[in-house]
Amino acid sequence: MNGDIAQILYTASTWVVPVLIAVTFHEAAHGFVAALRGDDTARRMGRVTFNPIAHIDPFGTVVLPGMLLLFGSPFLFGYAKPVPVNFMRLRNPRMDMVLVAAAGPATNILLAVASALLIHPAASMLPPVAAEWTFQMLVQSVLLNVVLAVFNMLPIPPLDGGRIAVGLLPNELASPIARLEPYGLLILVGGIFILPFLGSQLGLDLNIFRWLVGGPVDVIADVVFRLSGL
Repeated sequence: MNGDIAQILYTASTWVVPVLIAVTFHEAAHGFVAALRGDDTARRMGRVTFNPIAHIDPFGTVVLPGMLLLFGSPFLFGYAKPVPVNFMRLRNPRMDMVLVAAAGPATNILLAVASALLIHPAASMLPPVAAEWTFQMLVQSVLLNVVLAVFNMLPIPPLDGGRIAVGLLPNELASPIARLEPYGLLILVGGIFILPFLGSQLGLDLNIFRWLVGGPVDVIADVVFRLSGL
């Protein structure tokens, strides 16, 4: 039992830094691009910062990743407090909304690439115990950031992909997607937790997010890991 607890704590420790960096940089990127495009709401509220305390959401940043890790989820993700953006203050509200939304997932992909490129230098420069922990942490960072990028690009508002779809699609397609926003959280909770549970009771694979996210994550993560020579 003690060995199991120690392993859980060790695994959790390799996730803490990647989770904090991934969600902090993701949200700060939204605020930074919004400020560049004319809305300084996030900057005035102190949200264009790399200080994780400004972005941490108790459930999304701490409890949810912990629950997924504890229950052996095939992928781990979390979220921070959304950065406030007044889209009407943007110079070109519709297209700038796309840029603001895309900044978060793009930042996660850059973090994944940076983590992959650090794997070999860290392994060769650190003592064995520290090198092993750092290797695990950087691998987790790659996977987590790719998952966050792909998941957030799903065209379900309020995810970034939903806002990008609303900004890019013609009105007759964008309007139905925009009307989903009040129900977006319910859709996500249902898809992540309720459908897989029902499927397990019925003997069916109803884990739709594994279908939608798992394939792209595998492809992108494989490309990113190849950059590191793994």
